[in-house]
Amino acid sequence: MELDVKKTAIIFKAFCDENRIKILQLLSGGEKCACKLLKEMNITQPTLSHHMKILCDSGIVEGRKEGKWMHYSISKEGTEYARKCFDILTDTGCAIENQSCCE
Repeated sequence: MELDVKKTAIIFKAFCDENRIKILQLLSGGEKCACKLLKEMNITQPTLSHHMKILCDSGIVEGRKEGKWMHYSISKEGTEYARKCFDILTDTGCAIENQSCCE
């Protein structure tokens, strides 16, 4: 897999906020309506919308509209892609042992 650095940065940005981590924890139990997330998070609707946009743009979360409410869930495809990106970025098996950059 070729690493798309821009897309990878967007993914990891989604993990760089305590509120978004809490939202992901809530969604790990299954799909949640935005009204439920608002209640659990004790944040304003504009704040939730901001966080959900970042999570959805990253591909980690997907949303669907039902009536006037949005329902959110963790995307299996998005999380698999994020795992692959993390694996590529942390793969030290490709490094040449004992080679200094200054030699």
